[in-house]
Amino acid sequence: MSTAPLWTLSAIVEAMRAGPRGPVPATIPGLSIDSRTITAGEAYFAIKGDVHDGHAFVEAAVKNGAGVAVVERAQADKFAGDLPLLIVPDVLDGLRELARASRARLKGRVIAVTGSVGKTSTKEGLRRVLAAQGATHASVASFNNHWGVPLSLARCPAEVRYAIFEIGMNHAGEIEPLVKMVRPHVAVITTIEPVHLEFFGSLEAIADAKAEIFSGVERGGAAVLNLDSSQFARLRDAARKAGINRIVTFGEDAAADARLIDVSLHADCSAVHASVLGHDITYKVGVPGRHMAINSLPVLAAASLAGADLAQSALALSQMQAPAGRGVRIRLGVSGGEALLIDESYNANPASMRAAISVLGSAPVGARGRRIVVLGDMLELGPTGPELHAALAESLKANAIDRVFCCGPLMRSLWEALPSNLRGGYADSSAALEQDVVSAIRAGDALMVKGSLGMKMKPIVEALRRRFPAPGAIDDVAV
Repeated sequence: MSTAPLWTLSAIVEAMRAGPRGPVPATIPGLSIDSRTITAGEAYFAIKGDVHDGHAFVEAAVKNGAGVAVVERAQADKFAGDLPLLIVPDVLDGLRELARASRARLKGRVIAVTGSVGKTSTKEGLRRVLAAQGATHASVASFNNHWGVPLSLARCPAEVRYAIFEIGMNHAGEIEPLVKMVRPHVAVITTIEPVHLEFFGSLEAIADAKAEIFSGVERGGAAVLNLDSSQFARLRDAARKAGINRIVTFGEDAAADARLIDVSLHADCSAVHASVLGHDITYKVGVPGRHMAINSLPVLAAASLAGADLAQSALALSQMQAPAGRGVRIRLGVSGGEALLIDESYNANPASMRAAISVLGSAPVGARGRRIVVLGDMLELGPTGPELHAALAESLKANAIDRVFCCGPLMRSLWEALPSNLRGGYADSSAALEQDVVSAIRAGDALMVKGSLGMKMKPIVEALRRRFPAPGAIDDVAV
C-alpha cells in the first residue's frame, strides 16, 4: 500500500463542501470521533451522540494532536479563531458525504456483511483471509451503525484491493441508506434469528429488514445466503427482485454451494471438511465451535467472489482469532492451578447463546473442574423473552454444564426452569452477582460469561482477571 495521506485538504473540503478556518493542514492521515484516542494529524469529527455532543471535546481533540476539527456552522463561533476547523452545516452529514467520496474513488472489491448473528466474526474472517492476499480495509470493532459505517468507509484508503464493511440495524429502514453508501460487489447475510424481536415481531420482518442490503449491491454483484435458514427463500426472492442474479448459498444442506461436509471440534480450533464452489477442501479454523466452522463458509465464498484465491483463503483461517468479547480465552491463576475463562460478554441473543454454551460444553476441565456459565438477560426479544430464556435450559443440560449463575429479570425464567443441582446463584444485576461468581471459581473450572451489552457483563470478566491474574492469555487480542 502506498504512503499517500488518507485525504488531502482540497479533497476533504470539496467532498464535504466545508469552509476551512484557522491553520488547517494540507493533508490528513486519518479520521476520528474520539478526542481521547485521536492520533497526530487526524481530523476530529464532532458528532452529536445520544449522550454527548462532540463539540464539547473539540479543544481536547486539538490538544491531543488533532490536525483539524470538523464542526457544525451553528457552533463554530464559540471556538477560538486560531483553532484549525472545517465548518459544515451538519457534522454527521459531512461524514456521510466524505464516505460517498471515498467509495467513488475506491477501485477495489467491496463486501458488505449483515445478519442476526455472526456479522463481526464473518467480517473479521474476511479481513484475515483477504489481508493475506492484498491490501485490505475493514471496519473496526462493530462500527456498523448510522455513524460507524460512514466513518469506516471514509477511513478507507483509495488504493486497497479489498474493503469489508459490517452493517447492522435495530429497526427497518436502517440498512438501506448505509448500503447505498457502501455499494458492495458482494453482500453476505449470515442468518436470520429472533434478534430485536421487540422492534419487529416476526422472523419474516427481520428478514425483510436485512434484505435491504440488496438495494445497494453493484450491477453484476452477488449475494451470499444461508441455505439452512428458515428465511432463505424470502431472502433469495428479495435478492432477485433487487436484480441480483448471482446467488451463492452456504450451510449444511447438500445443495449448498459452500457446504459443510464434516467438522471435528477441538478445544481451541475446528478442523473442517467442506465443498466450496465446486472445490473439495480441508482446513482449520483457529476459533473453536461448530458455529465458527459454519461461519467460515460465507467467508470463503465471499472471498472467492471478490477474486481471492480459495486455497490461500482457507489456509489463512487457521490464524483466525476471536474478536474481543466474542470467545476470547483467558487463563485464570487460581489456588492450586488454573481455570479457563471464555469471554463472551460483548452481546447475546438466543442463537449466539446456544453456540457459546456448546463451545463451553467442549472446553477441557481439570480433574475436579466444572463447566460454569454466567448469563445475563438477552434484551430486545419482546413478549417472547421469558420463553426464549427458559428454553436455554435444554442447551445447558445437553452440553453438560455443571453450574449456572444468572442475572436480570428475564434470566429469572431460566433460573426457575433449572434443576436445583445446576443453580449456582441469581441476582437482579451483574454487579450484584459479581462476588458470588468470583467466590465460586476453583482450579480446573471452565467458565463462560455472556449477556446482552446492556447487562454489563464485562465487569464480571474484569473482576475475575483482577482476582485471578495469570501470565499471558489465550487469544487475548481481537483481530
